[in-house]
Amino acid sequence: MNLQKGWNLKQSYTKLPDSFYTKTSPSEVEKPELVLYNEALAEKLGLNTEPDPAVFGGNAVPEGAEPIAQAYAGHQFGQFTMLGDGRAVLLGEQVTPEDERFDIQLKGSGRTPFSRGGDGRATLGPMLREHIISEAMHGLGIPTNRSLAVVTTGEYVQREDLLPGAVLTRVASSHLRIGTFQYAAGLQDHDQLKALADYAIKRHDPEILDSDQPYLTFFEKVIERQASLIAQWQLIGFIHGVMNTDNMTISGETIDYGPCAFMDTYNTKTVFSSIDRQGRYAYMNQPPIGAWNLARFAETLIPLFHENQEKAVEMAQEAHAKYEKYYHTYWLNGMRAKLGMVTEEAQDQPLIEDLLEIMEKNEADYTNTFRALTLGRPNETVLYGKPAFTNWYKQWQARLERQESSEADVHELMKKSNPSIIPRNHRVEEALEAAVEEGDFSVVKQLLSVLADPYAYSEEQEAYAELPEPSDQPYRTFCGT
Repeated sequence: MNLQKGWNLKQSYTKLPDSFYTKTSPSEVEKPELVLYNEALAEKLGLNTEPDPAVFGGNAVPEGAEPIAQAYAGHQFGQFTMLGDGRAVLLGEQVTPEDERFDIQLKGSGRTPFSRGGDGRATLGPMLREHIISEAMHGLGIPTNRSLAVVTTGEYVQREDLLPGAVLTRVASSHLRIGTFQYAAGLQDHDQLKALADYAIKRHDPEILDSDQPYLTFFEKVIERQASLIAQWQLIGFIHGVMNTDNMTISGETIDYGPCAFMDTYNTKTVFSSIDRQGRYAYMNQPPIGAWNLARFAETLIPLFHENQEKAVEMAQEAHAKYEKYYHTYWLNGMRAKLGMVTEEAQDQPLIEDLLEIMEKNEADYTNTFRALTLGRPNETVLYGKPAFTNWYKQWQARLERQESSEADVHELMKKSNPSIIPRNHRVEEALEAAVEEGDFSVVKQLLSVLADPYAYSEEQEAYAELPEPSDQPYRTFCGT
């Protein structure tokens, strides 16, 4: 282990052709003030020094940094657009004491050549939301980028109203996206596309560099990572809200927390994003959209699969067809775990689907239904006493009795698979309002504390499992740009 105290920034992305990025410095802000700092993540990164608000606000550049804005493209709600980091700057890659490599990016750090008329700034509410949700996802065990710090800028940003500005420091395995490869394909330069693919493989899948078909194997690995990730979203009731191809990573991490939220009432048509008027990214559409995005990824890699295009397309189609099987396997095994099923039986899927149908029909809360089953308190759900649920419950108990696992083992499996709490939308809004309107960050910090271990089933978490007051208005989220 290499001991370090502070920044250990390296640069590998800038070894790519300069068409993939533009050197861009963060813009200074009036009065950077650190309001959230992720000490556990800082320790993992090897940042064992006093945090400097000037660095996290963009007023100072740490040693070893070479700030850049990355270029990428993307299908946004199905429409292809050339994009890039319009309000973010990559400082470099922090190499940790364990020799892991993480991108360090400032979000909301000012205009870049990709800003397309935008101001490049971010407001406090959305940056706090990203910090809360990304750290909640980490606590849930779901692959995600993370937030190291949130800094207020002492300036106001013009949106519909004047809002306090902020900069978030984002940490990710990389910011390589499907959209990065779409950008490379758009250059129509085989050497540049190959350079990006080689870089991505070396960064995320170095063990396949010497394989017979490294690019095809790389594609298959991304397929499996995305299938696993989206299955985990579905299992936890998470709705990303903006599954554009520029928001889907090669690493299989959740990224770009804009209009995202967690589902309360189980409804497969749930949409939170204010701009998703057609429900393209509704809960039930996330798995097929994953497949659609991966098809766009395949299109970029076809020139690398085989010199014969017809053969290359055939190889891409065969690989892409594996997504559905991967996704189904991850989802089904995850649902089995949520219901304490250690073994596998042919009728497991119909039994699971019956429960979900009963939940949807009776407008049951997604998280708390599984929480109640985990705790052996079916009477605490709105399903209790309904004939369909009574019948289902008997079948489920009979199913559990057919496996040799003890009651204690089943309970432990369910506890590990069903969180006691999620970042409830009303709790997130409560925390954001206290911080933005009153400058009180204690509510955010308390929420982060209970979300750090959502499987604890602690007494402290009980209040955070309570449902919001009924409302006539659906909950809506906004992208924050």
